[in-house]
Amino acid sequence: MRRVPLKNNFTYHICSRSIAGYRIFRSDDDYARMIDMIGYYRHEDPPVKYSVYQGAVSKGVHSLTHELSTKPCLCSIIAYCLMPTHIHLILTQLKENGISTFMKNLLNSYSRYFNSKYSRKGPLWQGRFRSILVETDEQLLHLTRYIHLNPTSDSLVERPEDWNYSSYNEYLGRSERKLCDLVDRINLDPYAYKKFVESRQEYQRTLAEIKHLCLE
Repeated sequence: MRRVPLKNNFTYHICSRSIAGYRIFRSDDDYARMIDMIGYYRHEDPPVKYSVYQGAVSKGVHSLTHELSTKPCLCSIIAYCLMPTHIHLILTQLKENGISTFMKNLLNSYSRYFNSKYSRKGPLWQGRFRSILVETDEQLLHLTRYIHLNPTSDSLVERPEDWNYSSYNEYLGRSERKLCDLVDRINLDPYAYKKFVESRQEYQRTLAEIKHLCLE
């Protein structure tokens, strides 16, 4: 059991890593599925398993989509970034045990999908997810920058907007995806936010390189 329960209307940085640095996203479809599931499982009591929902939507049956839209949300998605071996989320809890329920459903569902697709057995994630309370608006702003720069820090892309599996392009108003609830606490327009993120890009990359050398 989590020693300190997560509280409603509080915001948390959530991170979940794969076992032993195992690569858990191996294709665009894997990333896309996880992003879709984040949107699906944030709702309380989804009507069916995600695989059933996805199959119905692909056949043009939209009654489940309407039913899902009437369900209250367990948590608000503030920002996210999917990396090859882990995921970062910034969430605000809206319902009692909302984040824990959301993460359990999300991680278990993805594990079933991944193990079935890649003929694998056993757990995929490294224990329980980690959570850190975001206490101030300034912390929140800097945290969004940190997770949006993760792909450049790990040299996956040159620019954060080139990584299709984070909320960065939503923040810049360049994405058709509308997964995040962009809060007033991030009080920057898209142009100013882009400058804010880019001002730290090289520094964060350098820190990542130093950390890697120390771990070696």
